[in-house]
Amino acid sequence: MAASLLEPPFSPNHSLFSHANLSFKPQNSKSTYYFIPLLRPRSSTAPICLCAAGETIDPPPSTPPSLPHAETPQEYNVALERSRDRRKVVRLAWEKLVRWSRSWRSKAKTDVLERTSKVVVLGGGSFGTAMAAHVADRKAQLEVNILVRDPEVCQSINENHFNCKYFPAHKLPENVIATTDAKAALLGANFCFHAVPVQFSASFLEGIADFVDPGLPFISLSKGLELNTLRMMSQIIPRALRNPRQPYVVLSGPSFALELMNKLPTAMVVASKDKKMANAVQQLLASRTMRINTSSDVTGVEIAGALKNVLAIAAGIVEGLNLGNNSMAALVAQGCSEIRWLATKMGAKSTTLTGLSGTGDVMLTCFVNLSRNRTVGVRLGSGEKLDDILSSMNQVAEGVSTAGAVIALAQKYKVKMPVLTAVARIIDNELTPTKAVYELMNLPQVCLYWQY
Repeated sequence: MAASLLEPPFSPNHSLFSHANLSFKPQNSKSTYYFIPLLRPRSSTAPICLCAAGETIDPPPSTPPSLPHAETPQEYNVALERSRDRRKVVRLAWEKLVRWSRSWRSKAKTDVLERTSKVVVLGGGSFGTAMAAHVADRKAQLEVNILVRDPEVCQSINENHFNCKYFPAHKLPENVIATTDAKAALLGANFCFHAVPVQFSASFLEGIADFVDPGLPFISLSKGLELNTLRMMSQIIPRALRNPRQPYVVLSGPSFALELMNKLPTAMVVASKDKKMANAVQQLLASRTMRINTSSDVTGVEIAGALKNVLAIAAGIVEGLNLGNNSMAALVAQGCSEIRWLATKMGAKSTTLTGLSGTGDVMLTCFVNLSRNRTVGVRLGSGEKLDDILSSMNQVAEGVSTAGAVIALAQKYKVKMPVLTAVARIIDNELTPTKAVYELMNLPQVCLYWQY
């Protein structure tokens, strides 16, 4: 407390106090400030704080919210009652939400997880490994096979329970088993997670097609467009497996592999044209740390996942050029508009594009340093050459190969995409980042978000 109780305004002059109101009246003051003791339960341990007149202090955590200044005791009591009513409304709303949540959880089905005995993950990269660990944690009796190419990684997972290449400090569950044998990995599997980069998926799947059961559900974790054919994973997988009826689900949303490995709360979307299949994958994956929403909009989820990687490169370029927060916000807003224009032309739902797999994934990928595509953009904006950047990375940045495909797709659907086209030109080494910014800023001032 700044002032002593014996220093002004707290002086030994008792004539300054009014016994009628139990209040202190400062000299030469027109306003009257009332001290009104609050009724406190006997069990309360909240402290009583003293301060000099006109001095403010921060209330301790256990005290109720501060009330507006009241000139009279009546006004104070009215304000206090309103505060109590507001807090009661908030408390009741929260309790209602919790009761509803518990009711739904008690009815949640778990039969899919109970019936599942084996899951296979194709690809031992960072996200494939993280998903394998997550599924393995769902049930100790569940066998999770990871199909990998590198014998060293295979040995590291089986002998030490670490992926020495991507997660050398994160121990994997003991029911995660690595193999380089596709036939052994797929044999008897109930679900298959596809985590192979898009540009290599067709040739890889054609090589293992003979070992894939026609009814095995494929859950795609890969995001992007095939460069020459402009196909999405929902088109690549059935074609490569020579089975147009292969059950297909796409999993997408704001999710970094490292945070999945650290068991941090995550929310994602599973999309399938088969509602029962989407619900089955939801049961398989949903846990205390992972929330899974379902959708039937496969196109929307896939195209948003592919385009956000290209937009993340653009966001990284803005960061690398030190253009500031204003530029970053404007660029990402424009990029989201371009994604919406193309996706809706292709049949996507607008609600998908504003949800987890759209806006949610864009925010994570564009604004967080863990993003591979954003990192590529930052280094491009800082003046590095693309070949040097890619050769120094041990993971695939899908946005680099997807950029050209996106522009070809935009031309097919007659959609103009200034920001994403600029990224493709920079990647093709036909435009410098600085020149691209200049050209974008000098586009005609026709309307908001540059659509013309």
